[in-house]
Order: sequence, then structure tokens, then C-alpha cells
Amino acid sequence: MRTSTISRETKETKIAITLTLDGTGQHKISTGVGFLDHMLTALAVHGLFDLEVEAVGDLHIDAHHTIEDVGIVLGQCLDQALGDRKGINRMGHAYVTMDEALGFVALDLSGRPYCVFSADWHAPMIGQFPTTLVGHFFESVAFQTKMNLHARIEYGRDDHHQAEALFKALARSLRVAVEYDPRRAGIASTKGTLTK
Repeated sequence: MRTSTISRETKETKIAITLTLDGTGQHKISTGVGFLDHMLTALAVHGLFDLEVEAVGDLHIDAHHTIEDVGIVLGQCLDQALGDRKGINRMGHAYVTMDEALGFVALDLSGRPYCVFSADWHAPMIGQFPTTLVGHFFESVAFQTKMNLHARIEYGRDDHHQAEALFKALARSLRVAVEYDPRRAGIASTKGTLTK
């Protein structure tokens, strides 16, 4: 089982995440930010990852540190659980609809971090979750996972639907990318490594 557990504590947040890549979508998530819990649940269910997240942050200030730091630790867990990335598909992409909204994600577990994020939002907040932090969360995950991640909203009217479409597209893309290719014995790279 490809599993990782990482804890991170600062003066702003205390976070513990356990991730199993080859799971069934089991989840136990508590961050204090309701919409973040909802999105992480979607990530687990649609990626078939087992995911436990316990986060306590300085929500009396705002949700920024909690959302950002959960993204950092989640990315670190993904990176650790992937190990040398031997035999994986490496790349994945998905279009996901959520009512009137359409989201797209393409990613490459290349070992080279990069993030391109494109979305237009209609309001500053989704519950306690600032819409400007959706892209920042994706960026934090991408850089810590060391993956190339492109995410965009094609269109939509409702910010909740747009964000949920993106998180589900991320889940589906990751599910494909982390799975083993039965025809591949080694690393899916002409240079022979995805970790340097």
C-alpha cells in the first residue's frame, strides 16, 4: 500500500494528514473550514484515495493559513506516497461538469513543479473559503507534489459548482496518473527518473 503520514506545526496551524493512494475513498476530514472539508471529501471519493485530515488553524484571523497549509501537507503526502514513481501512468486529465459549470485539469507527475490556474469567480467567498485561495491551494499541492498542474474553469455561473468541478477533475486526473501501468516495468521518462 502506498501510504504516507505527515504532520506539520507552525504558530499558525497544526496539521496531520494520512493518505493512501490505493484506497477506496474512505475519509475522515476536519479542518474547521466547511467548504474545504467538502472539497477534500470530493478529492478522496472521486480519486479513490483514503484520506484523513486533521487541521487546527488561526481561523480567528481568516482561513488563509489553514487552506494554504493543508495544501502544502497534502502535496507532501502525495509526493511521499508516490516514492520513486516507478511504473505509474504519470499523466492524467479530466473534464468534470457540475450543473452549469465545466472544469478541466491536466497534470503530469513529472518531478518538475509548475502550476497554471485559470478561473473567473463571481463572489469573494464560498462559505468561509475565499475564492482567490482555490488557485493558491492547487498551486500549493502542485509544488509540494512536484507535479505540473494545469487547471481551468471553462465556464460557469455558480462559484460552488466551479470549485467543485475543479476539485473533482483534480481527483480524477490524479487517480489515473498514480495508477500502475501493467505494461510498464520502469519509470515513464526518457531520462530514467521522475524525482531529480
